[in-house]
Amino acid sequence: MGIVVKAVDSRKEKNDFVNLPFEIYKGNPYWIPPLKSDEKKSMLPKYNPAMRFCDAEFWIAYRNGKPVGRIAAIINHKYNEKVQKKLGRFAKLEFFEDKEIFRALMDKASVWLKNKGMTIIHGPLGFTNLDTQGLLIDGFDFLPSIASVYHQPYYQKYIEDYGFKKEIDWVEFQLHIGTKNIEKANRGARLLKKRFGFELLTFKNTKEILPYTEQLFEVLNQAFAKLPFVVPFDKEMRDMYARKYFKAINPKYVFFVKKDNKILGFMVTVPSCSEAMQKANGKLFPFGIFHIMKAIKHPKVIDFFLSGVKPEYESQGVAVMLYAAVQNQMLKDGIDTIETTGIFETNQHAISNWKTFDHIQHKRRRCFIKEIS
Repeated sequence: MGIVVKAVDSRKEKNDFVNLPFEIYKGNPYWIPPLKSDEKKSMLPKYNPAMRFCDAEFWIAYRNGKPVGRIAAIINHKYNEKVQKKLGRFAKLEFFEDKEIFRALMDKASVWLKNKGMTIIHGPLGFTNLDTQGLLIDGFDFLPSIASVYHQPYYQKYIEDYGFKKEIDWVEFQLHIGTKNIEKANRGARLLKKRFGFELLTFKNTKEILPYTEQLFEVLNQAFAKLPFVVPFDKEMRDMYARKYFKAINPKYVFFVKKDNKILGFMVTVPSCSEAMQKANGKLFPFGIFHIMKAIKHPKVIDFFLSGVKPEYESQGVAVMLYAAVQNQMLKDGIDTIETTGIFETNQHAISNWKTFDHIQHKRRRCFIKEIS
């Protein structure tokens, strides 16, 4: 029997869609299972405010009644208006190693986007740039951060054989702080504070961070404005991401720089929960929450999760103060290792900063693009 691709409508199909990666990556020591509850919510307009300005459809492929692949297609109308192009995104692509499965899924997504008037398909991309993005093409023997991605090595060949070309890559680094880096960062931070009057904000609990959430996203919107795939975050989007990600924050690893009561930049670093998420295996209860909370309170590795500086202050060293604060806290806690999330390969300024650390550039993920025929 051939492949049957169904739009995800019923509860069973939603469950099959969410559960499929757990079968594809079963026994893989590097895959990080997402929380199934979050995955289901991301498919529902009630919980995902991006669906106010995005069209989306989800499909699952069956062979002999068994789920064997899945894909989603997304049209981010705000982004298309921004760049004045008719772009459709593919997302959530997962499939067993079989050309027939892959082609059936990609054909379905391409036809749907074409019927919606789109002329180009690219991805993997989510609803926004705070969703997971890109296809892992290098670094399959490293554990990703929970803000990154993992894929089967054969995905790239199937995508390229379908006619996709590279659009842009993200690169990821593993950093080790070292005494020299800490001393250098602290010297720079002291000079900046004296010269410009910058003030570092630190926090003891999440409640203290909440009043700054709006300013955080204002800085983020300005800092990310010119990046690919980005649209500004409105209030509903801000609230949703704050609820989703603040539960994984250890407040002592969140830092802001301000001047005259205005936030100029921020850095949200989080304890690595990758191993804890593997132990949770997609569920918070009964034991998943225990593993995650333990990782948050007693981190072994720190993930650079999200940071931003107002463009007009980038040349004044705000990032130096933020890096110094993170490293000092790591030193107090006896932590040496940082995992960066993806950064565009074109962002040489940030990459050059990371290369001052003892580092390896160990992972690469790619966004692919092609015209819809």
